[in-house]
Amino acid sequence: MDYFYLILGFTVLLISGDLLVKSGVALSAHMRISTLVIGVTVVSVGTSAPELVVSIGAILKNHPDIAVGNVVGSNISNIALVLGLTAIIISIPVNKNSVRFDWPYMMFASILFTLFVINGRLSFIEGAVSLVLLAGFIFFSVRQSRIDLEKTGHVFSRAGFSVKLSLLLLVISSAGLYFGASWLVDGAESVARRFGVSERVISVTIIAFGTSVPELATSVMAALKKQLDISIGNIIGSNIFNLLGILGITSMIKTIPVSAEMRFDVIWMLAISMLLLIFMLPYGRAALGRWKGTCLLLTYILYIYIVFKF
Repeated sequence: MDYFYLILGFTVLLISGDLLVKSGVALSAHMRISTLVIGVTVVSVGTSAPELVVSIGAILKNHPDIAVGNVVGSNISNIALVLGLTAIIISIPVNKNSVRFDWPYMMFASILFTLFVINGRLSFIEGAVSLVLLAGFIFFSVRQSRIDLEKTGHVFSRAGFSVKLSLLLLVISSAGLYFGASWLVDGAESVARRFGVSERVISVTIIAFGTSVPELATSVMAALKKQLDISIGNIIGSNIFNLLGILGITSMIKTIPVSAEMRFDVIWMLAISMLLLIFMLPYGRAALGRWKGTCLLLTYILYIYIVFKF
């Protein structure tokens, strides 16, 4: 039965990821903003829904390692696994805004989170600050996109769906991502517990992978449909939303204790974020190609090996 849920979860996630890309592209045309911004905001929020539900459920059930490890592990897998696999499938050009604004904001959120948890907990005040910073990021992204598009005289293609249908598909696909991830996590967690590993290990590997599958499905589908701004924008936006939004909301519900063992995973998250910047420079055509994707994927495999081995 566990394997049935694994297969069902993957199937639902792939279909939902395809719908999310289509609705996101349609919304960008209606709203007169770039697909990059849609990827960083609307699509990333939808693909981060599983992490939000998992983290809130974990802290309410007094499993703080799962609440934090789910987010940290997801951010690691988003970059090293999801972007790595996507880049292997098709080369991803990097938009200059991703390097000048989106990545720096993601790194800022990562460093801020690291500073917040030095004392071993994430409090209500720190969660509130995180949510304010997330709102500022979304507002600036939309505003700057419209300014840039007006300067370049960008002509939008005709939207594939009406606004109402786009929003309906967005809701349906986000729900599909949630249920698909839930089934995938349930199946994977049951299999993993048979091997007697800790909650932290399960959270930063199995659960983080499961909740990152929506990003994987969405990014791969976006890449195959040549909507490459959504691929990289979705990952960076999802990581920002994970740190500022998910942990922000969760810590406002209940203070989150952060174990000392989690520091190892936080260091990996920071290191892989820096590696992404190195691979994104210089931005331009095929900035994230097959060999860089392979390096990212091998880095993820190394991280998983160390976590389970030690």
